[in-house]
Amino acid sequence: MTFDPFGDFESRGYLRNFASIKDVSKVKDLEYASFQGNLSRAINALAAIDFIEYKHVLSIHETLFGDVYPWAGRDRVLTAPNINISKGGYGEMFAQPPYIRRVTDYALDLGRDPNVMRERPGHIMGSLAHAHPFLDGNGRTIMVLHTELAYRAGISIDWGQTDKTDYLIALTKELNDLDWGHLDNYLKPFIRPAIERKQSISALKSLRGLGETKNT
Repeated sequence: MTFDPFGDFESRGYLRNFASIKDVSKVKDLEYASFQGNLSRAINALAAIDFIEYKHVLSIHETLFGDVYPWAGRDRVLTAPNINISKGGYGEMFAQPPYIRRVTDYALDLGRDPNVMRERPGHIMGSLAHAHPFLDGNGRTIMVLHTELAYRAGISIDWGQTDKTDYLIALTKELNDLDWGHLDNYLKPFIRPAIERKQSISALKSLRGLGETKNT
């Protein structure tokens, strides 16, 4: 069943995309193209911010996906305040709209501390994923944010060496129980010294689908 929080899929397409396309796979292609085209701008904008906070998470999403969705940069509190996003029929995996900002702020508080970021990059990633601020585009948005937080902590994650299936399994376990270090344990072998932002842009552009989740 197609995710249709606005209730106007037939007239305006999947999630009101600008092209009014109903084929979700084609919309995902538009998302990917928008991400590729706007990634450098998003990374450079983050680099210029001294203190990353919630409003900047919104602006990253708007930068990355503003070419696809008219609601880009608006969280679920505004776009779907009465809908609880689920995955695989499990309704507790993502934060309910009233708690999105609180969960995101918690992750940012941890991520801004270099020591915590170095020790618990998986927990921070999992917390950002749990917040799930947007109707779509969450995975790529938090990947960009996480990459910048890691850079400031003096580390990077070698995503190219990770396995998408194994990562998503670890992420799902993390989302089901944020206190057991599932994603920290998975990412530990892939932690490297920080790389230049230009290298991060190239690395992120080479990933397709890592971290993305399907809404129901």
